[in-house]
Amino acid sequence: MRLSQPAVRPYGALIVLATSPGHVALLSPSFSRENPSLQRCKEEINTRAASRTTFQQRIHQIQRTMNIFRLTGDLSHLAAIIILLLKIWKSRSCAGISGKSQILFALVFTTRYLDLLTSFISLYNTIMKVIYIACAYATVYLIYAKFKATYDGNHDTFRVEFLVVPVGGLAFLVNHDFSPLEILWTFSIYLESVSILPQLFMISKTGEAETITTHYLFFLGLYRALYLINWIWRFYFESFFDMIAIVAGIVQTILYCDFFYLYVTKA
Repeated sequence: MRLSQPAVRPYGALIVLATSPGHVALLSPSFSRENPSLQRCKEEINTRAASRTTFQQRIHQIQRTMNIFRLTGDLSHLAAIIILLLKIWKSRSCAGISGKSQILFALVFTTRYLDLLTSFISLYNTIMKVIYIACAYATVYLIYAKFKATYDGNHDTFRVEFLVVPVGGLAFLVNHDFSPLEILWTFSIYLESVSILPQLFMISKTGEAETITTHYLFFLGLYRALYLINWIWRFYFESFFDMIAIVAGIVQTILYCDFFYLYVTKA
């Protein structure tokens, strides 16, 4: 096998010998190889090369974990939450909103983002998780405390135990790893896929929904649809495949399909 020769390049009074990517050896016709000046120069060049490599790796990692579909999905999710909060606060009423769905969403975010206590992924990731949790509990507070008198409990009658208990059992049986955090994360994925059912059930009982509420549901559905595209993107470009998240996402998106049709045709 023929070995490739190191690349030799003149560099002023020095000769730069590229021994491997990101590493160099410096030779000089007028100085000894052990000359301190040469050694410092060599160390500086190698340090800069290593810094560039580390920076490129970080950029590549960010690009792998974030794409336009995930970003717009997150923003759609955030928009839905803000629309709902503003609707309640400005109207001073939570009429037409299922408090049970909001409790389920608060439970989803709580069990999913327990990793905030154990690990740090990125500033963006941390901020979004904190916002989701805070907004979820703020919504529950507005419905069941501050504007409790306007809450329509007579129509918000979905039996949430029929969702929580089966989902909890499924999380124990089907998960990536049988550990507390992983089971709770899986539970949150399963539960999120059906958390909107009390809200849809409430709309079906009343036969109507306010415009703001339909906008809220639309952006929630858009968030899930964009995340499905995100998973397809990651499968093709990153070889990433999470069966649990994908199946749960498909189920959740299907639940929104009928609403999407009504939203578009009546717009």
